[in-house]
Amino acid sequence: MLSALIWIPVLGAVMIGLWPRSLTAGLARWLALGTAGVTFLWTVVVLGQFNPDLPGMQMAEFLPWFQAIDLNYHLGVDGLSLPLLILNSFLLGIAVFSSDPNIQRPRLYYILVLLLGSGVAGAFLAQNLLLFFLFYEVELIPLYLLIAVWGGPRREYAATKFLLYTAVSGVLILAAFLGMAWLTGSPTFTYETLRTQSSLPLAAQTILLVLLLVAFGIKTPLVPLHTWLPDAHVEASTPVSVLLAGVLLKLGTYGLLRFGLGLFPEAWAKLGPLLAVWAAVSVLYGSFMAIGQKDMKKLVAYSSVGHMGYVLLAAAAATPLSLVGAMAQMVSHGLISGLLFLLVGIVYKKAGTRDLDILQGLLAPERGMPFIGGMMILGVMASAGIPGMAGFVAEFLIFRSSFPIFPVQTLLCIVGSGLTAVYFLLLINRAFFGRLPQRLRNLPRVVWAERAPALVIVALVILFGVQPNWMVHWSVATTQNLIATSPALKKAIPVALDTALRTPR
Repeated sequence: MLSALIWIPVLGAVMIGLWPRSLTAGLARWLALGTAGVTFLWTVVVLGQFNPDLPGMQMAEFLPWFQAIDLNYHLGVDGLSLPLLILNSFLLGIAVFSSDPNIQRPRLYYILVLLLGSGVAGAFLAQNLLLFFLFYEVELIPLYLLIAVWGGPRREYAATKFLLYTAVSGVLILAAFLGMAWLTGSPTFTYETLRTQSSLPLAAQTILLVLLLVAFGIKTPLVPLHTWLPDAHVEASTPVSVLLAGVLLKLGTYGLLRFGLGLFPEAWAKLGPLLAVWAAVSVLYGSFMAIGQKDMKKLVAYSSVGHMGYVLLAAAAATPLSLVGAMAQMVSHGLISGLLFLLVGIVYKKAGTRDLDILQGLLAPERGMPFIGGMMILGVMASAGIPGMAGFVAEFLIFRSSFPIFPVQTLLCIVGSGLTAVYFLLLINRAFFGRLPQRLRNLPRVVWAERAPALVIVALVILFGVQPNWMVHWSVATTQNLIATSPALKKAIPVALDTALRTPR
């Protein structure tokens, strides 16, 4: 059942690759869209089979592979991976649907998009450390090519920078995994076995954890390891930006929770205050950098740097409620950032620019883009944490659970949340209000095919804001078990807080 989430996109890519030479861009798009649709429907089937009350891995699959180094095909799903799997398959369909119907070299483009989705799904499902590393590296080449071939004027620079940063991230992850096997003397790379049966001195845990913090800090990204992200977003096409912000960044935060906190709980508890400071710095830096941007896409990119810092704050607090908040933040950020990049892409396509010094009055009802303006207002409200939307739920859970443990760092992150409203209000005021200049009048109409993905995402953002339990309850049992089976983390939680925190079911 889980293997299908990996291999359906691969089969779709093979089908597109082997199709006769007469394959047109339109047909390639529909084949890719059908593949993405089947993948999403299969994810819904997995969701239906998943029992949220069970904390451990479910629907596990195991196939011996290269047993000399204990590299086995071992898959499983729990409350940490299930929400991200659904997000991945959903945004994969959104990215394919929003791709240019007349894109150049469509065969290669859709093959790479589907392989990217397959690699990400494999990383979320892998229960063998070496298998996770392989899937983590698999998604590197498709994304590099998607930026380098279909990107903007500086696409080669942005793609190469992304490749170098991510390659360093992969090397550090492999070093940490091999180091753990060497120091423990364990013959296995099975995640659950290492988590529950292996023990290391605090000094060794700290060294290995630092390697993972840098590695996944690059992927998340966290300041000062973030510099590849704004360049990659600015040069990437709109669908690639949707996948990059919506899903690929979550590999970093997922890795921090699954491997950093899960494998090295004692070192994590010791480094918790420093991690919270790192989170606050990332949130504030991303927010202030976003305020100074004139390119709409770069502004949204820096907002991602800030918002992913909230996940690190929640992980640093390491309470059951904060980890649920971290999962909620990953899902809500994936939806909201995907929405914002979609809308920015439409503005660029119709107006020919993303420069906030040029754009003005796009909310004009007759000659502007009032629908896109309305969706953008909803998107920035969700990102700023307005009640009734998914962003508010995630941020409230994180701030509520982190404040008793790290009050100063949490207050600084709350300031960053307030700055979100500042830079997005600047964006809305500059681009959508005021008089529509002559050079922007009579813009091409935004057709319903371009509006549909934004409408679907907005509906989900509001739905999860009104009924947050549909978004968070899948992760409750898993996060509680992760803390309960780690004595070092339980000791880090004040007793009164441990008994007071209860996630509504």
